[in-house]
Amino acid sequence: MDTQLSKAALTTRLAKACIPFREIADLPLSGLMRRIGDARVVMIGESSHGTSEFYETRAKITRALIERGHFSFVAIEGDWPDASRIDHYVRHKEYPASEWTAFARFPTWMWRNEEVRRFVDWLRGWNSTHVLPTRVAFHGLDLYSLYTSIHEVIRFLRDHDPVTANQALHRYQCLLPYRDDPIEYARSAIQPGFRSCENAILETLRTLYEHHRQLEAHDGERVFDMLQNANLVASAEEYYRTMFFSENNAWNLRDTHMFATLERLLAHYGEGSRGIVWAHNSHVGDSDATDMGRRGEFNIGRLARARFGDQMFNIGFGTDTGTVAAASDWGARMEIKSVRPALPGSYERLFHDSGIERALLPLRHGDPELIYHLRHQYLQRAIGVIYRPQTERQSHYYHASLPDQFDEFVWFDRTQAVTPLTTTAIKGMPDTYPFGV
Repeated sequence: MDTQLSKAALTTRLAKACIPFREIADLPLSGLMRRIGDARVVMIGESSHGTSEFYETRAKITRALIERGHFSFVAIEGDWPDASRIDHYVRHKEYPASEWTAFARFPTWMWRNEEVRRFVDWLRGWNSTHVLPTRVAFHGLDLYSLYTSIHEVIRFLRDHDPVTANQALHRYQCLLPYRDDPIEYARSAIQPGFRSCENAILETLRTLYEHHRQLEAHDGERVFDMLQNANLVASAEEYYRTMFFSENNAWNLRDTHMFATLERLLAHYGEGSRGIVWAHNSHVGDSDATDMGRRGEFNIGRLARARFGDQMFNIGFGTDTGTVAAASDWGARMEIKSVRPALPGSYERLFHDSGIERALLPLRHGDPELIYHLRHQYLQRAIGVIYRPQTERQSHYYHASLPDQFDEFVWFDRTQAVTPLTTTAIKGMPDTYPFGV
């Protein structure tokens, strides 16, 4: 296998190795479930944050995993407090949901869409047939909810430990001048004479862990939630404080926080617990197999592979053309944009040229010769919440080895944008519905 196959031979072999399906409803799940086996962590990606087929397929795989084997939680690339609102809804929690709207910050369409709503409703229905300890939870891994998390910590402490609440509020005061724009904290951090909030935030976290045993007597689940918010505040403070010192460091801090949250969830749910992660390909694929690794960046996929080995199974996604929900700049309005055909020299072009419209490609348990040839690095596309077709190559492609990133790959030749929720779409829902506006 020392000679690289011609493009024609490679696309022919790729087509033969793919497991095609006509519609998402026909997804060949039985074989996929066998390949996943008893993995403790299943990471399911997406190559954009705004593609309907990725969300629908991810949800279908997740439903099958939950139905066929015990999983304790689904954890998403979203903020912990927002996901907690969803968790209260799907697990029929006794204590009330927070009053703020879930997933209200930019990019709202990433989780507040019809595709996610359908899964959330399914999960609530599934949980309604199970007692609370075996209900499947819904959590967030990300760290952008700095001030919402501060609010949640103080709110809990005021109910159960007013003295510690006052101490925490005093220490968190350091961050309050930046509440309208946390990036200002990052800008201030590079100025002479900057007063860091690090010590005050870490002291608060230490105090909370010292008191957590007493607090657990009130409600262990809520104490876990409060401590996760406190951990998030500490991670977010470091993230913004060091943001402009190193771009790689900011990425690594974020993914380290997400992986630490995943580990805390597995520990919280106990021995034998299993988790499903929803995040972008760039987070769940092994970063050592991409340009990221060469830049000194790592992600939750790399950390999970090092920690869990074959007990982690990850799934990537890709597409050629269609539409996507995305913005042109951070904070700009969402648009339905046309996705340009994949560039020559990319994995997406290989799949498109194979003639396969929709398929699964096993990579951990696939055709050895094909996998060998696919290991020769190609370009791979990644669209986040921003899509800039005019700078497609520079903005959205990186070099990667597909078989070294993922255990399975899901291909859709043509895709369409997610459907964002509107107020009319949820009119009449109960006040506790997690996407309420």
